[in-house]
Amino acid sequence: MLVFELVLLLLLCSVALGWVARRLKFPYPIALVAGGTAVGFIPNLPQFPFDPNAILILVLPPILYQAALLTSWSDFKTNIRPISMLAFGLVLATTLVVGAALKLVVPDVPWAVAFIFGAIVSPPDAVAATAILSRLNIPRRIVTVLEGESLVNDASGLVIYKFAVAAALTGVFSVVDAGEQLARVSLGGVAVGVALAHVFIAVHRRLGDPFIEVLTSLTVPYFAYITAEFLGVSGVLAVVAAGLVRGRYAPEIVSAEMRILARSVWNILVFMLNSLIFMLIGIQMSDIGEKLANYSFTQLLGLGLFVSAVAIIVRFAWVFPVAYLPRWLGSGSHSNEPRQGNNELAIISWCGMRGIVSLAAALALPNTLPDGSPFPYRDLIIFLTFFVIAVTLIGQGLSLPSLIRALKVGTDWSIKTEQQQVRAAMSTAALAAIDEIIAAEGAPSAWADQLRAEITARIVLAAPDGIDATPRSELNDRLRRAAILAERKELIRLWRENIISDEVMHHLEEILDYQEAHL
Repeated sequence: MLVFELVLLLLLCSVALGWVARRLKFPYPIALVAGGTAVGFIPNLPQFPFDPNAILILVLPPILYQAALLTSWSDFKTNIRPISMLAFGLVLATTLVVGAALKLVVPDVPWAVAFIFGAIVSPPDAVAATAILSRLNIPRRIVTVLEGESLVNDASGLVIYKFAVAAALTGVFSVVDAGEQLARVSLGGVAVGVALAHVFIAVHRRLGDPFIEVLTSLTVPYFAYITAEFLGVSGVLAVVAAGLVRGRYAPEIVSAEMRILARSVWNILVFMLNSLIFMLIGIQMSDIGEKLANYSFTQLLGLGLFVSAVAIIVRFAWVFPVAYLPRWLGSGSHSNEPRQGNNELAIISWCGMRGIVSLAAALALPNTLPDGSPFPYRDLIIFLTFFVIAVTLIGQGLSLPSLIRALKVGTDWSIKTEQQQVRAAMSTAALAAIDEIIAAEGAPSAWADQLRAEITARIVLAAPDGIDATPRSELNDRLRRAAILAERKELIRLWRENIISDEVMHHLEEILDYQEAHL
């Protein structure tokens, strides 16, 4: 019972940390890392029993699936080369270099275990990247590359991680066999994900109830992961492929009500899973600190700083040469691909924040080898993983806004231009549809004058050459928000004074929620 009370207390602490992060306007993963670090210093915490294999199954599918759903397929295809070079080439390079660095400073670590650690910290985290980048004004092409990398490299890093764990457990490793298996499990995972995505799309079209639709969407990543693993292929790639395919069809098959509901559910779920992992690491770190008593504080600090520095330096050493290699070779095969300048490449190199995926992979390490002996250096790997996460997420994450300002990497205004063009086109289509219905019904044209006026105003505000377009649009949004707030306060007053029933109150509250969500 004490363990349950402890988990409940830490969950409340996670909520408080999330609130603090929101008030201070910095990404909540940074607050959770700080909270997990603080919990680790609490002595004699009771340990929370969990199955290491269950961690990956519980945590990774929904996190990767949500990131895949939100990925722009067109932008992803446009930047496929830099994304691939980061998500595959850099992951492999980081695995090898960081693993070799750990072997250098701790010679007794088996090579397989060293490469396990390299694979664990090789992929920057999709949740961390999105949480931090969403608050910064940087060009869209940088965001696309970083989010695309964070999505795909989770899959590649975890596939390498599983091969390294298998090598550590069996003591047998063959480069040829590993290459063949990697190709098989990767292609098979993608095929399973694509197939299941189309199955769920067909099912989704026939549901028609937002609550059932949301519940069904929650089962997709778990079903894809478990099915792929059962078939002996990559569950991670199956989840990513399913999310990419389903995200492509989501605008056609998902209702507005379902989107509003699903967005809240998914955000809460991802926050809960992040909180769960950082609660677990906080509890684990208290026990791990005692198990690493044979290392001095100075040794642990030095090890952590060394491997963190290696992970950061490898990214810089990879990003710049890979970006300039096609230019040096005079290749014209990627002439349509957007090119990044030195300042943008510096931002991409600095955005190597590790997060929940690395932490979940570390916690998922088996406790023992097949012969019953303890898994070698498991506690040290978990400690160093958390150290790298803290350094990259807190250090790089908090310094990123200052770096962007110093390098003068500004906002990509083409996004606003696109929004203006789309709004104008949508409003024009709406006016045409109104006129068509009015004519078909034989109704007086004046009946739709007010609605036409509102839509025409939107076209004027969307005009790219309108000098007052942006200020007027912002003022209009503020006025609408103020009106909704006043309506909500009056609704609550009438309800508290028992002038209206609960049923009426909840119905009108839902309407206001949709209006506010629309803004």
